[in-house]
Amino acid sequence: MTEARARRSVTETVRWLMARGLYAGTSGNVSARAAGGMLITPTGVPCDEVDAASIAFVTADGRARGRLAPSSEWRIHRDLYRSRPDVGAVVHTHSTAATALSCLRRRIPAFHYMVAKAGGDDIRCAHYATYGTAALSRNALAALSGGRRACLLANHGLLALGADLASARALAEEIEALCAQYIQARVAGTPVILPAREMLRVRAKFATYGRRKGVD
Repeated sequence: MTEARARRSVTETVRWLMARGLYAGTSGNVSARAAGGMLITPTGVPCDEVDAASIAFVTADGRARGRLAPSSEWRIHRDLYRSRPDVGAVVHTHSTAATALSCLRRRIPAFHYMVAKAGGDDIRCAHYATYGTAALSRNALAALSGGRRACLLANHGLLALGADLASARALAEEIEALCAQYIQARVAGTPVILPAREMLRVRAKFATYGRRKGVD
């Protein structure tokens, strides 16, 4: 993919998230891995004003180029790309249900088998740190250790990872739905938590989920 096309794809992802109520104002950021670094949404720009030209480029060593500064959370994105070769895109949102749970500093347990889509038998909540800091990046990477693809950030929001922008944004939407379902379940009563052996079985099934027959 050319850089121009990648810039458009980041912008399209922002619009996709907006249309689903997952992204509003200046709360959130989106990035995609690129040769020599990453492309990331700019800081302080309302999402409906983000366009391809406003997307910033940040090198692997943290140097930025472009007419606008990169998102204040660029360190999380940069550090994920450094440590996770399987990650090609990162979506961070302050979507309502996920952020509500993050403010309670609650992990999402295995109340539903779809929790396994995030790569574990729960979805962790990273320890709190001030936004934009190296400490927050370290906390996020710890919560995503073991190949996990999503976590909450305490008193902050949601992180979702993917091989590409399409998978990262789809996972963000799925995790937001799970958060809303978990809140509703707790209002109604005490959710029944699936055992670890069942979640392991589901994760194994997800490894080939959506693949065409005969395709590795």
